[in-house]
Amino acid sequence: MSKQHNYILGLNTYDHDVAACLLRDGEIAFGIAKERLTREKHASGFYKEAVDYCLNAEGITLDDVDLVVSNCYILPVPEMEERLTYQDMPGFLPEYERGDAERHPWFRSNSAKVTTISHHLAHAYSAFAVSPFDEGVIMIVDGVGSYRSDVMEQVPAGDSASQLARESESYYKFSGTKLECLKKVWMEPDRGFFSDEFYNMPGLGALYSRASTYVFGDWNKCGELMGLAPYGRPNQIKPLMQIANNKLEVPRWTAEELNQPYIMERAGKWEASPSMRHWEDVAWRVQDDTEQVLLARARWLRETTGAKNLCIAGGVALNCVANGKIAREAGFENVWIQPAAGDDGIAIGCAYYGLHAIQNKPRSFEMKHAYIGKRYPESEIEQATQRFLVRIQTNAVRSDNICRDTAKLLADQKVIGWFQGSSEFGPRALGNRSLIADPRHPEMKDILNARVKHRQPFRPFAPIVLEERADEIFEGIGDSPFMLMAKNVRPEWRDKIAAVVHVDGTARIQTVREDTNPILYRLLKEFEALTGVPVLINTSFNIKGEPIVETPRDAMACFINTGIDHLVLHDTLVSKTKAHKFVAPLVRVYVDVATLVLSNVKATS
Repeated sequence: MSKQHNYILGLNTYDHDVAACLLRDGEIAFGIAKERLTREKHASGFYKEAVDYCLNAEGITLDDVDLVVSNCYILPVPEMEERLTYQDMPGFLPEYERGDAERHPWFRSNSAKVTTISHHLAHAYSAFAVSPFDEGVIMIVDGVGSYRSDVMEQVPAGDSASQLARESESYYKFSGTKLECLKKVWMEPDRGFFSDEFYNMPGLGALYSRASTYVFGDWNKCGELMGLAPYGRPNQIKPLMQIANNKLEVPRWTAEELNQPYIMERAGKWEASPSMRHWEDVAWRVQDDTEQVLLARARWLRETTGAKNLCIAGGVALNCVANGKIAREAGFENVWIQPAAGDDGIAIGCAYYGLHAIQNKPRSFEMKHAYIGKRYPESEIEQATQRFLVRIQTNAVRSDNICRDTAKLLADQKVIGWFQGSSEFGPRALGNRSLIADPRHPEMKDILNARVKHRQPFRPFAPIVLEERADEIFEGIGDSPFMLMAKNVRPEWRDKIAAVVHVDGTARIQTVREDTNPILYRLLKEFEALTGVPVLINTSFNIKGEPIVETPRDAMACFINTGIDHLVLHDTLVSKTKAHKFVAPLVRVYVDVATLVLSNVKATS
């Protein structure tokens, strides 16, 4: 491809959710999180795979890129890369990636086209620069952002935070490409076990992660904590944070109530722990506190600015229950949340900072969908279905009407792996890398959790719905294309779509429009014609602990090794043969033995 376009690459680097986003003349061309390529969830480390994916998809080279903007929330990227040259930090740069980093022209680069920005500033650009609004306000809330010393935007006068304080919340107003910081909420350094000060810091996102660690033994299980919260009893745990006069107070945890942390060796199987009732109560408490604080912040923004439009980003923006409350009760006319609101979306923000703040170009792009991965050719579909160990277990046929044929299987209670077009950017499957099923029978939730997803039975599944029918089925006006809003299911529909109704009567909905995903729209129409229900279960095409599938080969592997009934790859319908039940166990044993041998070889070499 000749050099006739302006290319900007945004990068989230080194810590969790490494990602890249390529702009072509101000519009998103391609974007990918590293985890989709390496198959390591929340992948950290060097960014080569994500960069190469975007450049190869566009058909360009490193030399064609005009500007590279990156972020690492731990330290500014130049300082991070400097330290990585003399420190062994395998969590940020494993040994097997050091060679790639040292040879890469952007690693420790002195080029004027390679620059870095601070964390919440990148989140802010990811929130407003691709939004449908010309003006409005922005709410950024996450676990931890940049040090005060590294923040690039002008903070309000009178800010007294120390240079080692970390970003926790940031609030802005915008008009066109102009951005103004209205308020920063900082977390001062705290004591802890070596580098775990974060868990004791008095911040909203930090508190949610602390509770996730307490309940699940993992700081990044916040989505599970949100799903567990409705099972808890109100007010059994005293408030873990409170807000008054727009000031947040996060008291220290004590052993008085919080003395039952999940410890794998002691607790055994999580679901069978005698602490379950307590964990449910903790989840309720932290979720309720989070909703109250975010709603108070949003109302403050509305009252002090008079803004009609609100954009939200940062990891806490993935809390769809709180988002729904803000949309209903904060007083804004419109609330918009970027589909990759977490740190993978930092790549989008970095790229648009480059376009607007460095190149001074106007806004012209609206992110109407998240399908910014590359489309895989039919040749790769064929390769995935014709590999020897696949071919002897499956039967693949082309369909002349894949939506009609799939709808019939769904109405017959089959679970479908649905692989279409370009992959979605962000943590939520939005209909191109999805597992889909019939929502009419409540047992389908348990079937999916036990037979396919292998995850805790309390976790709910989300519905996809025809946009024009959404207000009839769910309370609250407005679309939700990125599955980031929880809405109440109307009482007359709860029994009709029982498998997607959570214990509190809500559902995390995705509205589907014909112009943004025509094939998914047609599938919903076909299912509605058969059943009278314009809703399907939609969950991510993966199993617990793995990233969402990216390639046809990933999809085939997940299909063969789980209880998924049929796989749709574009217009190809793949079904398991009778031989599958005999061959699949043998293949799994072979793979397990091979993996064990390889791990032993690596350990002794």
